[in-house]
Amino acid sequence: MFHIAPRRDSFSQAQIDRFAGLATSTLGHFSDFGAIASLEPLHRPVRLVGTALTVRIPHVDGAIIREALTLARPGDVLVIDVSGDHRRACWGEFRAYAALTKGLAGVVTNGAVTDRETLSRLRLPMFAAGTSPLTTRSLSLEGEINTPVSIDGVSIAPGDLVLGDDDGLFVVPPHRADELAEKALAKQQDETRRREAMLAEHPEWLR
Repeated sequence: MFHIAPRRDSFSQAQIDRFAGLATSTLGHFSDFGAIASLEPLHRPVRLVGTALTVRIPHVDGAIIREALTLARPGDVLVIDVSGDHRRACWGEFRAYAALTKGLAGVVTNGAVTDRETLSRLRLPMFAAGTSPLTTRSLSLEGEINTPVSIDGVSIAPGDLVLGDDDGLFVVPPHRADELAEKALAKQQDETRRREAMLAEHPEWLR
């Protein structure tokens, strides 16, 4: 039995835009909550910013992912919790094509993916725990959409902001967004000034 809760649009576009240029490592200077370091991007460089459309699948049954792709809107980040089954791939080539068609901002899963060679060439930011030739099945037994999920000890609620780059992922809940953005933007602007000054003095440091 599928459980599909209403979507939550918790961020304004202006709030999302404030995070568009922020590095995950900058946010990591101000909070231990929200950092996900256990997943790897399928290609680098990578940049992901969008709001979470959460999905939870019951191990072998990945049928509800198809429902989530139907409900997805441009700018969503599909966040798939595989309930601890890291052997089966819940994501592959043709699901990625569906995500690109819907205009998703990216895909994050604590499970495995298949078709890595193809996925690594697509313009869709994707983070996963690894790869596997073993896949989920379409059994339509159960699954959840737009309910809280957990990845690497980080609780992710539907509508949370998800950022990803070469260093990893960071999840920002609505109640912390403005404070974190203000601190991170100030730090990053200061680092930009310092970096430009040092490299102007030492151009030989650059390759």
